[in-house]
Amino acid sequence: MSAEKPQTVCAKCSGALYVRYDLRPVRGEAGREQIFRDASKDGWAGMWRYRSVLPDVEPVTLGEGWTPVIWSRRYRNVAVKEEGANPTGSFKARGLALAVTMAKHYGLKKLAVPSAGNAAGALAAYAAAAGIEANIFMPKDVPFANYVEAKMYGANVTLVDGLISDCGRMVSERKEKEGWFDISTLKEPFRMEGKKTMGYELVEQLGWEYPAAVFYPTGGGVGLIGMWKAFAELEELGWVKPGRRPKMIAVQSAGCAPVTRAFEQHEKVSQMWENAATFASGLRVPKPYGDYIMLEILKESGGVALAFSDEVILDSLKDWARNEGIFLSPEGAAATAAYDHLLRTGFLRAEDRVVLFNTGAGLKYTDVTAEAAGIARPS
Repeated sequence: MSAEKPQTVCAKCSGALYVRYDLRPVRGEAGREQIFRDASKDGWAGMWRYRSVLPDVEPVTLGEGWTPVIWSRRYRNVAVKEEGANPTGSFKARGLALAVTMAKHYGLKKLAVPSAGNAAGALAAYAAAAGIEANIFMPKDVPFANYVEAKMYGANVTLVDGLISDCGRMVSERKEKEGWFDISTLKEPFRMEGKKTMGYELVEQLGWEYPAAVFYPTGGGVGLIGMWKAFAELEELGWVKPGRRPKMIAVQSAGCAPVTRAFEQHEKVSQMWENAATFASGLRVPKPYGDYIMLEILKESGGVALAFSDEVILDSLKDWARNEGIFLSPEGAAATAAYDHLLRTGFLRAEDRVVLFNTGAGLKYTDVTAEAAGIARPS
């Protein structure tokens, strides 16, 4: 398919489309050195330091990417990739920066997205920066910060009495009549391109070596899929030291764990999770569009899918705040809980170097975390 016009999904099977590049001009050490030159452009390149492996267009940027790796004070081989340092406070900035960049490049005027929370704020911000209309559908019980930021950025916001799956259905039903371009998870190819930069970054920040495992809080799962794509590209480019790719660890909440259930039952796709409920709102995705891709990656990498109760997630969130000085999002705390579990069970060893993704700033979840922790404003 041509990249000269907007693409959605495969016309034959409705599967996700991948962006492919001719990587020959940037292979090898010289190509890798190019990213350092790109990183020095305009003072702060962020994820656009990898522009040689991204679409060649003028970016709509707010400074996304190149987030810090924070090494644990207690676990010498554990690094937290702090995605809360992104614009709008979450990893969603990466994917939406690229999707909105391409929407502007194609001349699109109206975008729509269903969101569990953070994608809403990211789309609203980048659409505002690009001068494009944003139409957002999200559950009415998302963290309040998600609603406030979307409204402040001037997006058209619809709060839905339901889940992200209900929001997605509404976008699908109305997009043709309203003239919206749907940038839902994996229903256009460029959000994945933004998310893949997490894979490039973690490898570069670890000295161009793979970690033993990557822990990824998994709702829609675009980041997990995008990083796996990045690893394949890095190997084709010759930018990463030879070695086995990381075990990919998909982490969910016990209140909404369709991928974990499918993995444990050796299924190729997940089934809709009924009555999804968790304070980790980004994990409240009852039927991910790319479930079949994630399950293939977990199997190929020798990884695993895990789910933890909100109580366990909250305990890990408190533990890391008090002992590490890191206020995790609930989704990020699911990843730290998963690390503790895999260390106890022997799946991983203390000497294994691993990367845990904190996908959003904990302060974006102040209201839901306070409620879960029983913290009330003093009267």
